[in-house]
Amino acid sequence: MERWQNRVAVVTGTSSGIGSAIALDLIEAGVIVVGLARRVERVKDLQKSLPAARRDRLIPMHCDVGSESSVKEAFDAIESKLGTIDILVNNAGTLQNGRLVDMPIALAQQTVQTNIMGIINCTQRAFRSMQQRNFDGHIILINSILGHKLFAPPAAGAPEINVYPPTKHAVTALAEMYRQELMGMGTRIKITSISPGVTDTEILPDCIRKVSNKTMLNAKDISSAVMFTLATPPHMQVHEMIIKPVGEIL
Repeated sequence: MERWQNRVAVVTGTSSGIGSAIALDLIEAGVIVVGLARRVERVKDLQKSLPAARRDRLIPMHCDVGSESSVKEAFDAIESKLGTIDILVNNAGTLQNGRLVDMPIALAQQTVQTNIMGIINCTQRAFRSMQQRNFDGHIILINSILGHKLFAPPAAGAPEINVYPPTKHAVTALAEMYRQELMGMGTRIKITSISPGVTDTEILPDCIRKVSNKTMLNAKDISSAVMFTLATPPHMQVHEMIIKPVGEIL
């Protein structure tokens, strides 16, 4: 991790769960972290929980990644304040309860905007910063096992994870599309997709939590995977990492 000392990482969705864990591990490794979130007060609370000597390593900032104007405002502020974006962790995501056949369209659209367009919005800005400086940065997408397969339907009733798996399948495709673009443009910027299985976070629906039989990953597990990919040598790229808890039956 020596090459990332005092570099700038932008982590989206830092208000809880995986995003908070990633921010803390990056700070521990000597990275300056901009924590983006809609619930920015939570990021400020996370900052207060840090030892006094490290609090200035976390910069809380409000951002709704699904809004192009909000992303522009946040990234303009980052570049004005810090000058660079060296690492981007696209972690922000949402899952709304409901069935595709009858849920409010606005809720489905919110999931699409956050889970797909949020990545595109933020990655464009991070890429611009890396390209302008000819810097070999790293872009990480927090994907999901549901970006590769769907769980079996429940024994009774209809599933209520609706458009979330399709958005995560899109993230899998985005990772490959970015890899091809970054390579074709002659850069050495890395792209990594990390796909966790069932993880104990706020976003996990109760229906999946109940059948997971307490066999779950935790946020720290996913952060450890992020740190591993960042620590790889310049010639090595982890393109896709699928992580499942031992004994997961879903």
